[in-house]
Amino acid sequence: MVEEEQNVSFDGPGAVLVNLLTSLRHLPPAMLSSLIVMALSWLSWFPFFLFDTDWMGREVYHGDPKGNDSVAVKAYDAGVREGAFGLLLNSVVLGISSFLLEPMCQRMGARLVWAMSNFIVFACMAGTAIISLVSVNKYITEGIQHAIGENIAIKIASLVIFALLGFPLSITYSVPFSITSDLTADTGSGQGLAIGVLNLAIVIPQMIVSLGAGPWDALFSGGNIPAFVLAPLFALAAGVTATLKLPNLSSGSFKSSGFHFG
Repeated sequence: MVEEEQNVSFDGPGAVLVNLLTSLRHLPPAMLSSLIVMALSWLSWFPFFLFDTDWMGREVYHGDPKGNDSVAVKAYDAGVREGAFGLLLNSVVLGISSFLLEPMCQRMGARLVWAMSNFIVFACMAGTAIISLVSVNKYITEGIQHAIGENIAIKIASLVIFALLGFPLSITYSVPFSITSDLTADTGSGQGLAIGVLNLAIVIPQMIVSLGAGPWDALFSGGNIPAFVLAPLFALAAGVTATLKLPNLSSGSFKSSGFHFG
């Protein structure tokens, strides 16, 4: 009876989603912890992904793409360009870090590496909130010229955070999928299906942040600071959950699984 239940499949446009959802019943209990950590991790990542260059343009450079004067528009454009350069640094660090993942996981264990990445995201996203508050205060007291001309320290700190986030991002793109493959290696539901379910823990947070970040920011008079304040809280929760709930896996079982993105 159980075998018949596991072999039931659905046809039609929604077959993939239905099969993914029904497969949740057949996944090992440890997968629930992995899904929770994954969802919390991406709830902390998506505010950065969606609003990183806008954050540089508005909170760091104090520009406005719809500003009535050219100074505000130019300031925003300069911030967006600086944010794009920060993303370039992020990609360089991500690429270099990817070569370090396998030896790190074999030495520390994939569970601790994933937990560590979330704590790093917590520190970096908390840093963006602090930078925002300092930058806004400086703008209010000294004027916009300090945001686009003299305030080098804030710009450098912002770029450093962009670059540092490349390291935990390389972990997020690889380690959770390796852990999932290891957890489901001996189950009848299949590793491919488990990876598909894990991707739901990426897609659903993306929808939540995409739909909810705007109204949430609007409650606090706009800007990106409210979303960036919530992000480190989710990252901290993900790190604590990973440390306490994820199972201890064999340090030698990790094999880099490449990049996966839902």
